[in-house]
Amino acid sequence: MTTESIATVENSASKVPSPLPSTRELFVGFLTLGMIGFGGVLPLARRMIVEQRRWLTSAQFTDMLGLCQCLPGGNIINLSVAIGLHFRGVAGALASLLGLIAAPSAVVIALGVIYQRFQDNLSVQHLFAGLAAAASGLLIAMALKMLMPILKKPLPLLIACLFFVSIGLLRLPLLPTMLILAPLSIIAIWKLPS
Repeated sequence: MTTESIATVENSASKVPSPLPSTRELFVGFLTLGMIGFGGVLPLARRMIVEQRRWLTSAQFTDMLGLCQCLPGGNIINLSVAIGLHFRGVAGALASLLGLIAAPSAVVIALGVIYQRFQDNLSVQHLFAGLAAAASGLLIAMALKMLMPILKKPLPLLIACLFFVSIGLLRLPLLPTMLILAPLSIIAIWKLPS
């Protein structure tokens, strides 16, 4: 995917969001994500929430995901609760969360039982290695899409680079890095012009 095609997707995804989703729509949307998004659900969540259903703009999604990544727990679980809460309060948060975890919980239990029996099979090992590669590709695609809204904003781009270097390259522990860089980035964005 070229930078131009990513920018085109970003521009089309930045349109005004659709009307507020109902509690049922939140449940069904996150149920669908839960059923199709093993190992790489964040890119699929972004596509559904921003590009297909247009519940949030690209910038809103990036902001909400950024907040959810600073909280303990799984990012997609935090995001489902935050989106449900944003649109429909506690009922929306519960609907989104239950939709997200219902089907995968049953499938993961079943797969765990099967894997335990066949884990030494070479074909099964290759299958899981291939799934890991596909999930990595999905995460890279999502990272590029999330980067697009901040490419022309030097301060947010600098902050993103600091986080990447600290955690991705220097392999500093996540919690201390977040405790230091998150408040600094919030103050910088708040006090300095972008």
